[in-house]
Amino acid sequence: MSRSQRDLVWISTFAVLVAFAVPWPLWGVDRVVAGLPVWIWWHVAWLGLCAVLFSRFVRSGAWERGMGRRPESEPESALGGDRP
Repeated sequence: MSRSQRDLVWISTFAVLVAFAVPWPLWGVDRVVAGLPVWIWWHVAWLGLCAVLFSRFVRSGAWERGMGRRPESEPESALGGDRP
């Protein structure tokens, strides 16, 4: 898959995440699970999914491409992050 195709996949993925961030299917549902309304659980699960996908997004290098930066060929070490 080419870089532009991967970027289009990420764009559509985040569009779906935004579209379903509001629990549309649960409007008007008064069900309670474990003491909290079902829509609260929707948000908890949705935020977990968003965190996982954002982590994959950053690790894929798409963040750097989106910011106009080239990904570095060698990672910075944890102790000596400053480069001369």
